[in-house]
Amino acid sequence: MSSLRLYKVLKTLLNHGLDALVPRRFWPWYMRLWRLSLFWIPNKHKRTPRGERLRLAMEALGPVYIKFGQMLSTRRDLLPDDVALELTKLQDKVPPFDGALARRSIERSLGGPLEQWFSDFDEKPLASASIAQVHTARLKDSGVEVVLKVIRPGIAKIMEADVRLMSTFAAIAAKVLPDGRRLKPKEVVREYQKTLFDELDLLREAANAIQLRRNFEGSDSLYVPEVYPDLCRKRLLVMERIYGIPVADIDSLRANGTNLERLAEKGVEVFFTQVFRDSFFHADMHPGNIFVSYDNPENPKYIGIDCGIVGTLAKEDKRYLAENFVAFFNRDYRKVAELHVDSGWVPFDTSVDEFEVAIRTVCEPIFEKPLAEISFGQVLVNLFNTARRFNMEVQPQLVLLQKTLLYIEGLGRQLYPQLDLWKTAKPFLEDWLKEQMGPKAMLRHIKANLPFWGEKLPELPDLIYDNLRLARDWQQRQLLRDQQQQKDAERRNQRLGLQILGASLLVSGAVLLDKAPLWLPALAGGCALLAWIKALRK
Repeated sequence: MSSLRLYKVLKTLLNHGLDALVPRRFWPWYMRLWRLSLFWIPNKHKRTPRGERLRLAMEALGPVYIKFGQMLSTRRDLLPDDVALELTKLQDKVPPFDGALARRSIERSLGGPLEQWFSDFDEKPLASASIAQVHTARLKDSGVEVVLKVIRPGIAKIMEADVRLMSTFAAIAAKVLPDGRRLKPKEVVREYQKTLFDELDLLREAANAIQLRRNFEGSDSLYVPEVYPDLCRKRLLVMERIYGIPVADIDSLRANGTNLERLAEKGVEVFFTQVFRDSFFHADMHPGNIFVSYDNPENPKYIGIDCGIVGTLAKEDKRYLAENFVAFFNRDYRKVAELHVDSGWVPFDTSVDEFEVAIRTVCEPIFEKPLAEISFGQVLVNLFNTARRFNMEVQPQLVLLQKTLLYIEGLGRQLYPQLDLWKTAKPFLEDWLKEQMGPKAMLRHIKANLPFWGEKLPELPDLIYDNLRLARDWQQRQLLRDQQQQKDAERRNQRLGLQILGASLLVSGAVLLDKAPLWLPALAGGCALLAWIKALRK
């Protein structure tokens, strides 16, 4: 990181008064002296709310900080609500870079002139974001319209330098902030770093899109554009061009006659299908990545793009989440507490009674509101916050899930404010749990394993014989070990007895030295020596 960049970052932070977010009483003397020495950099936003100041500063610092702010906006467990809400307004729109540079980058990735694969390449970008830029073209052999996503030149070095600087600021914040230990700024930056650098690999995004497209093949709820893997490279993604209405453009959706209630319900269904059916979910579903098809507005279909960030859940995680949600629906806080302990996410010695009381204290006031007014995402945030007070470890897959659920809920309420997420989600989760634990689940498990069992059936007699023989051999070895241990114990006892006998004879000889003929103590000493030699041989 150059000194000039460091100065620019510090100047921006101080101009926006972010140093004032930490009360001066918590500042070490050298920090107060350092701030006084920068008297020519005033706070220009003294009357601006703190959340807005932070948002404006990140917008001024550029793409890496904008994406960091977007990630922070999903961590309601770490930030006050006013700050998190303000950060959700960050827009990942930046000025485009020269289309000629994009052309050269594409040709370097493919190893030849662009016209060998594409026609009608438009150097004017269709869209521009912090990490990549999108151009339109046609496949030369088929004429199919495609988009080419190209990584910004030099962005990797900028990102590395800015992340190093963020790590430095995080280490300072951990020491200076009064709540630094709970906020875990260093851990947050590390989490962001991994997510950010994953987005630089467009082959990863291509694989994610292919998987998601396969999961929803033939669906009338979600369409994922086709990817052309033969033309994809680490810095280049080629996929089908789609036409749709941006999901945030409510006026255009209404003008197209879109059934907004059904669209909002489908958003919830798509999310839970990804999580519980597929264990593979799009974890960056902000409005800029979602469109709605013009076709069939009464039964609308989503179009999802930008699959750079996805989340996965293990079978145990899925069951834990589904059972937790259903327990919340039924206000069974005891069950919620027991699930947390049984899952091992809180220490096994956690008091279930105390945990139950803590969860009830947080959540019961929420249920006093009508269901349609309850924030589904906020319940999840409250759940994680309460669990963290009981030393629940942060689960990375749940952080992505929380982020996605907050996006989905915000989108649903924007499309159809009367949407009752609980009412929409509860039947889905209950049906899923029945499928996982009922007779159908058992039959499905048997059916899935029948080919394997059929293959192993002819080997069953040999396997039984081998196991019986192993059991017999084990018993014989165990008997020999027991006999050997008994002999060793006998030898240890004999050795100890001889050592005690030798010590007794030596003491007796010493006592008799002045009261008996010399030969008698000498005899006792000789016998003691023989006893010790015998003990050594044992």
